[in-house]
Amino acid sequence: MTLISINKMQINIKTSAANQSIVSNLTQKLPGGAKENIIARIALGFSLASGKRFQQNEFNTYDSQGKEYKEHILFDSANRDFYIALICQAYGINKNDELIAKYVKLHIDHGLEQINYLFENRPQYTFFDFLVEYLGKGIDAIEDAPVSLDAVKNNNQHINKTSFTGAIDIKVGYNPKTKEPVTFCFNNTKIYNNQHIAVAGKSGSGKSQFALEFLRQLVSKTQGQVNFLFLDFKGISIEDKNKMHDFFTETHTTCINAPDEPFPLNPLSFIDNINDRNKLVGINKFVDIIAKYSNIGKKQQQTLKDAVQEAFIQQTSGDYPSMKEVYDLIIDQVGENRDTLTEIMGRLSEYELFASKIKNPSAFLNNNYYLSLSGELDNTVRFTSVFLIINYIFNVFSNMGSTDVNDNYREMRYVLMIDEAHDLFREKKSLEILEVILRKIRSYGVSVFLLSQGIAEYNTVNFDFSQECETSFLLPINDMANTKAINKFLGLTPKDGTAALRNLEKLQNGQAISNISEYPRTEVFKVVQYWEEEKNK
Repeated sequence: MTLISINKMQINIKTSAANQSIVSNLTQKLPGGAKENIIARIALGFSLASGKRFQQNEFNTYDSQGKEYKEHILFDSANRDFYIALICQAYGINKNDELIAKYVKLHIDHGLEQINYLFENRPQYTFFDFLVEYLGKGIDAIEDAPVSLDAVKNNNQHINKTSFTGAIDIKVGYNPKTKEPVTFCFNNTKIYNNQHIAVAGKSGSGKSQFALEFLRQLVSKTQGQVNFLFLDFKGISIEDKNKMHDFFTETHTTCINAPDEPFPLNPLSFIDNINDRNKLVGINKFVDIIAKYSNIGKKQQQTLKDAVQEAFIQQTSGDYPSMKEVYDLIIDQVGENRDTLTEIMGRLSEYELFASKIKNPSAFLNNNYYLSLSGELDNTVRFTSVFLIINYIFNVFSNMGSTDVNDNYREMRYVLMIDEAHDLFREKKSLEILEVILRKIRSYGVSVFLLSQGIAEYNTVNFDFSQECETSFLLPINDMANTKAINKFLGLTPKDGTAALRNLEKLQNGQAISNISEYPRTEVFKVVQYWEEEKNK
């Protein structure tokens, strides 16, 4: 197609002569009453989705002797910006670029050719079949769209984080025969390549009490210099919160039950609010995160981006904008036109999941928190908020840089503990960030501690999370017969696996087999339980 006219960015085009008849034929396959402009729009989207990108030497590929479309007929006013945005995104050009009309024409002609080819070679193929097939592919593409999870630079980050240098020996259990303690020094780099830990155990096996005791000792052994965030996806009841009162008190942990009280973090504060380039990269990443979990389109992403940029501009005091301030600016843009973007940002805002203003940016990472994510929150809000929190943690520690290794001991700063991690494993969108975190945060003095009900959850189609955790603890699970998976989870050889199997058959709640170097891999030991250790003090 060639441009007929560009008057104030009017996009008036003509198809090629060859495609004029194709437009008519394809229109006949649509439901009765559909107009030819519908086929042209479908063809445009189909061509762009195919990955085809035209170079300047291809601009004359198609003549302009066919069907003419005026802009208001081709797009109508309601959809024009959407299609322009698609072209701009595909070619990385500005909305005022004079080549936009040329690209629109080229892609309509190309799309018509491609769609016609499908129907000519599949006689029984209906337009309904076409829509079902390619709408499905489009949805899958949205689900799989990669989000850059690399840390963004923040030269204006002024966060001081305590750390602990030296051996951190944690008592993880007792030898059932000798009653001698079983200790585990997870930051000994001579023994362990990373400090990540995977725990599997069914409900009632003792894994949660084991985790609490691990954290209690961590705080005690490091004099509170290593802090933690405990993410609880099942939510905590009032009864359980009362039972954990001693734990919260002893470890100086603040329990936050979302959405009843805000989390003391502004998820936008990982962004550099001074350096313009770093700020733009950070804003883009924030937009990517929201898009990943809410499936907002390109036009909505631009609306969000514009709102965040404006929110930063309005912060003349150097503070960070709140989620509500961003939401209000979005509403200013869209007016009464409510959509997916306004819905997700509205809920993140109205629930007040995050604090609006943070006086001391260092306070969050230098304190301990137990975050209970109530089932009252729908999954989109739950996982988006968790993603934002984890993104903040990853970015802050990445900007701090690696910690030192002294006398073979990694200097430690933080533990991110995720209970009921299988809830995250079920969410395809969450797997990517977990993978990145496990691989890239290991040198920053941060340990990721995963708790799940089984071992199958760790091994997804594309990634085995347990293999990125240096240490594994296996408590009783429902599928104890899956020896292959168990051996992989514990890093056992077939010979060791055979020996372990005999012990696994008699494994009871409160007992475990582990791959720690300080205890025989195939041997059972009694795992520490917070309630017991507290009682026996």
